[in-house]
Amino acid sequence: MLAKNDAIARDNRAWLRKRDAIALNLMSSPGAGKTTLLERTLTALARVRPAAVIEGDQATSLDAERLRRTGAPAVQVNTGAGCHLDAALVRSALSRLDPPTGAVVFVENVGNLVCPAMFDLGEQRKVVVISVTEGTDKPLKYPYMFAAADLVVINKIDLLPYVDFDVDLCAKNARSVNPDLALLTVSATSGEGVPAWLEWIAGV
Repeated sequence: MLAKNDAIARDNRAWLRKRDAIALNLMSSPGAGKTTLLERTLTALARVRPAAVIEGDQATSLDAERLRRTGAPAVQVNTGAGCHLDAALVRSALSRLDPPTGAVVFVENVGNLVCPAMFDLGEQRKVVVISVTEGTDKPLKYPYMFAAADLVVINKIDLLPYVDFDVDLCAKNARSVNPDLALLTVSATSGEGVPAWLEWIAGV
């Protein structure tokens, strides 16, 4: 199954490359703030670069509808009982989305820190979003996810005064799993740290 998925993922990557486009695979636990981060990101990118979204959820189109209100195209993919997107689902969504040349395609994966780590979608980078409400030990409890990631975004830093979360310890735990991991801190609500996130995207 993984071999077939990987072959389709390679095709997806080549398809995007022909359009000078990239895909970023955003993964997290439910409620980490991926959609809010994407809302702010899409609004900012609207002035500088085309962007689109493949929105993965087990059910409903609520997040895709929410993201379309930024003006960016978004395709909803519902997985039903499935706990992750796969390369075939992304390939079908890309055909429906038809992103323009030079676009950034954000793939908001199903909220889950286990299964999505194992499936290449054809993305250029994997991004894990965690929030300060989740605890500093997430990288140790879900090592495969953090080992697969290129970037960790620690979100909801506006809540740091109210929760017991040590950013430095979380970073240390994440890099004990993956020493090459890049790490950013943001508040998708206030916008703090978002310029650094946009700069990271521009460098992909």
